[in-house]
Amino acid sequence: MPRPTVAIMTDETGWHTRQLQAALRERGGIGRCVDLADCRIDTGASWHGLVIPGFGRDLPDAALVRGIAGGSFEQVTKRLGVLHALRELGVPVYNDARAIERSVDKSMTSLLLHAAGIPTPPTWATESFAQAQRIVMREAAAGHALVLKPLFGSQGKGLQRVGHVDGVHHPLPPIDKVYGSLAYLQRFLPPADTPGFDWRVLVVGGRAVTAMRRVSAHWVHNLAQGARCEPETLTPELAQLAEAAARALGMDYAGVDLMPVAARASGAATPGIQVIEVNGVAAWQGLQRVTGFNIARAIVDDLLDRKLAGAVRAADAERSRRA
Repeated sequence: MPRPTVAIMTDETGWHTRQLQAALRERGGIGRCVDLADCRIDTGASWHGLVIPGFGRDLPDAALVRGIAGGSFEQVTKRLGVLHALRELGVPVYNDARAIERSVDKSMTSLLLHAAGIPTPPTWATESFAQAQRIVMREAAAGHALVLKPLFGSQGKGLQRVGHVDGVHHPLPPIDKVYGSLAYLQRFLPPADTPGFDWRVLVVGGRAVTAMRRVSAHWVHNLAQGARCEPETLTPELAQLAEAAARALGMDYAGVDLMPVAARASGAATPGIQVIEVNGVAAWQGLQRVTGFNIARAIVDDLLDRKLAGAVRAADAERSRRA
């Protein structure tokens, strides 16, 4: 295969993009950082109608999505549209726009996990404030707290507990501003131990490859909220659940967040593990600190050896069929 040139789609450059570029160089490839906000559609510029900065009239051999900047509905639609277009034009996209959409929309993540039979907390998403209030009251009467989350949030920002919280009722706050007039509610899982923790498992190419424990005295366990990373053995149960979650959302790579659950807390019949979120543009700097191999290299190897090589084989087969 000629030297592959990969567009690293990112709205900011830093540690992660440097890691990916170094891993690509080790494989004889080139990684060029591209902001999707700078990409455009121009049907007069080339046969394919896309303009990808740094690629002239050509397309990249593959695209690796590292970050998508927020913006208006129209701006985000265009940025995802570029990823959709690349896939339709035969460029392997890792993760593609469909997977990104499923994971960025937390309600769709919850729905797909539930439909796949993967244990995940009871979840509600409604535009009706009155209906959301009734859900909170019903859950509180049963002794449950709920977590109100921004639908498109990340890094643990904007999370609030409502309902029955530490013996006190916390009503649902207004949802028209911070939450976009949408109540996305998930049953709160109290910590099974002290201090509380959750797991982050990284899945690459359908296989769980490493894990860490995120420990915090606070009920939010994101590193951005002060949690600390600890090494964790990747048990068969963690691996199987994380792989099933990534598969349910069609992910090439994913950071899967899981929590231990006590039966009394979850309403389940027995204790176990539940999947909380699936991240389609997962950061791994904290995970790298407790992992003995190069995570960026694992991602790049899977991109080149499975995704890109598979696309090349498919294109060769199609040309042979038409010959």
